[in-house]
Parts: sequence; C-alpha cells; structure tokens
Amino acid sequence: MSRIGKRPIAVVEGVQVQYSNRDFSAKGPKGEMKISIHEDVELKVEDGIIQLTPSASKGITPMLGTTWALVRNMMTGVSTGFVKELNLVGVGYRATTSSNMLEMNLGYSHSIKYTIPKGVSVKVNANTNIVLESADKQLLGQVCAEIRKYRPPEPYKGKGILFKDERLKRKAGKAGKV
Repeated sequence: MSRIGKRPIAVVEGVQVQYSNRDFSAKGPKGEMKISIHEDVELKVEDGIIQLTPSASKGITPMLGTTWALVRNMMTGVSTGFVKELNLVGVGYRATTSSNMLEMNLGYSHSIKYTIPKGVSVKVNANTNIVLESADKQLLGQVCAEIRKYRPPEPYKGKGILFKDERLKRKAGKAGKV
C-alpha cells in the first residue's frame, strides 16, 4: 500500500476546493483545475484537510499514491504555480515571443514557430532564456519537452535547449590521426 498516499494534504490558504460525484476541483489565485478521482480511491475534505483512502471494496490500490500526487500538485499549482526555465545554448540561438507564439532561431535555415497552449505563459529574457509558467505541472512539462525536441542537447559541443542548471556529460570528439 502506498505510504505517501496515507499522508493528509492541507488545503492552502486562499484556495477553494470542491468534491462531488468523483470530480475534484480547486480554485486559487493562479487558476482553476479539475480532475476525476479514480473509483478505487475515496477522498474526504474536512476542516481544511484532504484525506485519501482506498475504497472499501478493493482494500489496497496502486492508484492511491498517484491520486495523492495529482491532488497535491493541483493545490500547489493553483496557489503558487510552477515555473521552468529553458536556456538556448549555441551561436545565433535566440527566441522571441508575441501573444501566444514562441519564435525560435535554432541554427536551421528557417525559424521555428511554436504555439503556446492555453494555461501556459511565456517570457523571454535576454533572447536566450525562456521562462514558462503554469498552474498545471503536467502541461508545463509537456510544453518544455515539445520545445526541447526542436534542438535536444548534444554531448559533443554542449549546444541545444537545456533546462536551467542542467549539466551535460560531455563526450570527447573524434581522435585525430596518429
């Protein structure tokens, strides 16, 4: 049985939660999110505490820890939000933003235009630093993965799109003639 799933989750100040018909929703200063709770998990909201337990019919469920993590991420997302930073490393690599479009020059013959999905906000600092913010942790991670796919980090020269403070394990290049 999930040990983490047994832990209670405190409702953060300024966040309103509702649970009815297996639908859990949280509304806070950073946005509103909803999820459907799995049928093997029971959820109770009492006195600012959210408690998850396995349903009486199943006893032990693998969904308990997963549901706990999803609910906790919702609480964090609607109260403080999530932030990820990407750095463009390479000569001539730069990015600009306009409304919901991120335009990147990544060493190709053409610029890459990426449409930012609803729920994610983007800022570009110093042309090479992309700051992404969202209340939905999964959506934010998916957007970062899609952006990194255009120019993944490569281990020989260290160029590409990297997360802030990401360290690449560099490889040696070809050996010269002997």
